[in-house]
Amino acid sequence: MDFSTTVSRRRLLQAAGVTAVCSTTPTIGATESGRFTARHAKPTQTLAPGEHVLADNNGRRSILYVPPSYSASTPAPFFLMLHGASGNGDRTLTQERAAAEEHGVILLCASSRSGTWDAIRGDFAHDFDMLNGLLQQSFDRCAIDPTKLAVGGFSDGASYGISLGLINGDFFTHVIAHSPGFIIANNWHGKPKVFVSHGKQDEVLPFDRCGAVINARLQKEGYNPRFDVFDGGHTASPELRSAALAWLQD
Repeated sequence: MDFSTTVSRRRLLQAAGVTAVCSTTPTIGATESGRFTARHAKPTQTLAPGEHVLADNNGRRSILYVPPSYSASTPAPFFLMLHGASGNGDRTLTQERAAAEEHGVILLCASSRSGTWDAIRGDFAHDFDMLNGLLQQSFDRCAIDPTKLAVGGFSDGASYGISLGLINGDFFTHVIAHSPGFIIANNWHGKPKVFVSHGKQDEVLPFDRCGAVINARLQKEGYNPRFDVFDGGHTASPELRSAALAWLQD
């Protein structure tokens, strides 16, 4: 299971509602911190269903997975799924493949450079720039439905993904966050739909200080998220993963 073993002081502050604003200068390829420049368009290549490795950083692979139902003539839903601490793209694909195949969703399962994502402990930097490039590669290779364009993840990946989804909410239409800890920045754009799940017995990123606080903040800001609360710990079950991708299809 991917999970963080400790909750840093910064996380606790953010989980308690103190949302950090990235003070870094804009990263390469961005007009402001955390803003993607990649955009979907008519693909210039054609990919067959299956796994396609877009990057390999010493075995930490970033994989574009095209489900068996995909046809280049029919734009498909797309989900950039980000792993938790200690995870990687291969593990994410193993966990998410069944739901993607069930619902016909193209997956981009990226790997961070190290154990977790850059802005979890600092600023949007090398991982963010990598994701910007991976997104553009994906859009150049697959027909994407622009009305079903999701970003999210699990644990640290959920914190990173929900942050990117809100910062780029005029681009992403949906955000999926399984057991998130906090939201990184305040420079939100647009109004994407948001799905949050969290276990009431989560001992890694506690429900009362994390999921419940995030849901309340989103409600206050007018996002009206779907909030799936379950009896359990720090996990995203196959059923929850399937429910989230079914929600993406609505």
